[in-house]
Amino acid sequence: MIAVDYIKWTDNTLVEEYLLTQHMAYFDELYKRYSNKVYFKCYSLLGDYTQAEDATQEIFLKVVLSIAGFNRKSKFSTWLYSITYNFCIDELRRLKKNKMVFDVEGDIHGELPDDEEDNLTSEANLVALQATLDVIDEADRAILIMKYQDNMMVKEIADILSLSESAVKMRLKRAKEKFKKLFLDILRQ
Repeated sequence: MIAVDYIKWTDNTLVEEYLLTQHMAYFDELYKRYSNKVYFKCYSLLGDYTQAEDATQEIFLKVVLSIAGFNRKSKFSTWLYSITYNFCIDELRRLKKNKMVFDVEGDIHGELPDDEEDNLTSEANLVALQATLDVIDEADRAILIMKYQDNMMVKEIADILSLSESAVKMRLKRAKEKFKKLFLDILRQ
């Protein structure tokens, strides 16, 4: 078999060729392009390396099984991100049901330096930041990560979440307000 260089092929061309021929080489190229991005997105949402690895595999299995439903008028990366986001949110909800309630006070005080508790160090701020991300609602965490970690535009977030841009702006505003309140509450403890 002749080796083909897929570098110049668009994602949508690879999808079309895969759908026409069912040759895994086309899907393998999509996997090579996006598996690390999906993994790191899963890790940023789930916060666990093993869960991120498992989620990445499950997401790509879901993609290969549902790729015929991909609307080729949109970008493959947007569709894939949407699947990734929804999978991780569902996984967080499932894990939350099985997880004991997070004891913010115990975790924070265990990490704060004994001397000058009022004078918070940057380490304590990082601990408080992580604790806030751990307790904030999954949907709020996800939209904040999309905007501030992934530097996504409001329009991109709207496309992924199937919302209007004004709805995304309102959700971002509310998520930031909740995050700020939780963060300050945790710092005060």
